[in-house]
Amino acid sequence: MGVEEEFLLVDAHCPHPAPRAEAVLAEADDGCDTTHIEATRYQVESATPIAHTAQELRTHLLTLRRRLAAAATAHGCRLVASATPVVLASPPTSRLVDAPRRHEQRARYGSLTDTLVVCGCHVHIGTLDLDTAVGVLGHIRPWLPTLIALGANSPFWEGRDTGHASWRAVSVSCWPASGSPPRLDSAEHYHRTLADLVASGAVMDAKMIYWDARPSAHWPTVEIRAPDVSTSVDEAVLQAVLVRALVTGALRAVRDGHPTPDIRDGVLTLARWRAARDGLEGRAVDPHTADLLPANTVVDALIDHVSSDLDATGDLPHVERTLATLRRDGCGARRQRRAFERRGLLSDVVDHLAEATIDQNA
Repeated sequence: MGVEEEFLLVDAHCPHPAPRAEAVLAEADDGCDTTHIEATRYQVESATPIAHTAQELRTHLLTLRRRLAAAATAHGCRLVASATPVVLASPPTSRLVDAPRRHEQRARYGSLTDTLVVCGCHVHIGTLDLDTAVGVLGHIRPWLPTLIALGANSPFWEGRDTGHASWRAVSVSCWPASGSPPRLDSAEHYHRTLADLVASGAVMDAKMIYWDARPSAHWPTVEIRAPDVSTSVDEAVLQAVLVRALVTGALRAVRDGHPTPDIRDGVLTLARWRAARDGLEGRAVDPHTADLLPANTVVDALIDHVSSDLDATGDLPHVERTLATLRRDGCGARRQRRAFERRGLLSDVVDHLAEATIDQNA
């Protein structure tokens, strides 16, 4: 497994996003291709080496966060693990990085590109050929909204409370190829779907498929993109080991010839929106029954579904420990709102995020 984390850069002296990605990345570069430019000048991305254990992954994530944070400090800004800008960035026309691909996106999709100032946690599991990856997607898609609820960390958007726990999940839904992945039955079906999207102009290429999970456009992996970037490294590890367990079970189902769950697209859409609105602190739509249940009840169902695979890899204690903390302290969105409630200042939210991003227990 491997994890990509996207971060915002915020000015060291005020809570506004800082357009210094190129300078920070040049400072942080170690020659191993573990840090990357993102869509906008306010974002940087880390990409861990391949990890086989939760502890190994945690070490990689901490190392990369600390290196990026030190580079940010050197250029007068802070590294912030928030999935959306808490306060206003500069005018949209100057947000995107100066690259041909981003200019083409702006020309084709106009103000949709304003929504690219968002940060996710992307988990890669491999190695999988395309047919297998497509089969895996069909089995894990019912659980993607639950991953959104667990990782919800974007209640604020450019100066206001959105009323949602994951505004990132809502904002990216504006793009044509976004949200829950469609039910696909083969690699050939995936290629036909991609060809239709390209022919219609909805996407430029496979890299613009922004589904919550997809076959990676770069690696022989399945890539889960559903959750927001987590303020806590332990929550990022939680996402990764849950995804690995989901994929492990899905691989068994594919191997044994089990059909993919017959989940209606409309129910998944409802489940996804409810997860984005409520996070862990409200209710959730059970994707199998469409019943409205406490969010933590659906989380419990996910854990029951993958518990044997979590136990087999030794990941169950980390999951139980991190979930207990989440249930005590709330998801990232709840913690952001709590920081705001103390004095009613959005700058306090940014301070909380910047401090928590790098203040991880070793």
